[in-house]
Amino acid sequence: QVQVTESGGGLVQPGESLRLSCEASRRVFRIAAMGWFRQAAGKDRELVAAIRWSGGGAEYQDALKGRFTISRDNYKNAVYVQMNSLNPEDTCVYYCAVQTLESGWSGWGQGTQGTVSS
Repeated sequence: QVQVTESGGGLVQPGESLRLSCEASRRVFRIAAMGWFRQAAGKDRELVAAIRWSGGGAEYQDALKGRFTISRDNYKNAVYVQMNSLNPEDTCVYYCAVQTLESGWSGWGQGTQGTVSS
C-alpha cells in the first residue's frame, strides 16, 4: 500500500542542491518515524536518513552526514531532506517510507529521481 508521495527531484549540476519533500497519506496514523532511502542504478537501496516522529532524533548514513539534513513537520505528516553539495554519485531514485509502531518500513512511495550531471 502506497502511503507517501515524494516530490522535489530533478536535474542539477554538481555542487548544487535539492530539497525533497514527502507527504504521508492522511490515512497514516501512529507514525513512529519517517525516512528517506535511495537506490542508484544497479545498486541496493540504502538509507539516507530517518527521523523519529516524537522527539525528532535523526539518523544519517555516515557518508552523507553534513551534506544532507532531514527534518519533519508532524502536523503536516511530512518529512524533508535538504541535500547540498551534490555530486554525480548522488544520482539515485529517492524513496520515502513510514515506520509505525506495529510495522517496519512500509508505505513506500514511487520515488523521485535526483540526477546530478554537468
